[in-house]
Amino acid sequence: MKFSLIDKIISVEPGKSIIATKSLTMAEEYLKDHFPKFPVMPGVLMIEAMTQASAWLLRISDQFKYSIVILKEARNVKFGKFLQPGQTLQVSAVITKESEHEVVLKTEGTIDGQTRIRAILTISRYNLAEKNTDKCVVDNIVVNKLKNELAIIWDGNFLPKEE
Repeated sequence: MKFSLIDKIISVEPGKSIIATKSLTMAEEYLKDHFPKFPVMPGVLMIEAMTQASAWLLRISDQFKYSIVILKEARNVKFGKFLQPGQTLQVSAVITKESEHEVVLKTEGTIDGQTRIRAILTISRYNLAEKNTDKCVVDNIVVNKLKNELAIIWDGNFLPKEE
């Protein structure tokens, strides 16, 4: 099962930063099991929301050059207060270091300006075809699916026109 933990991208400065949001509702499937009498967003999913925002920043910045953008490492994770249904987490990510296949970002999740979580994330990015050229078709399918998903959560016009 895949959770889409970014509802909306507020702003993007390609190659630099992103601000996105996740609104937590009682409809979130995992809340039934995570403290049923005191539902809160699990910390690992807050990290995943920061990872997803970071991944969108990299995809937009790279113009979808890589099909796979995944979390490699989360360091210096600091949790604040709980995120409860009815609240909206604003996630920000800023690139601090970048190489061809890895990017380090300073990330933070806030509610009304109060930090709820922060972490330094290392994101890996690559194409499946780098290891197996037969996977080029899969890379294209993944990228097209992601472009369609981005169109739902962001009204930006940074993406290049299809050729």
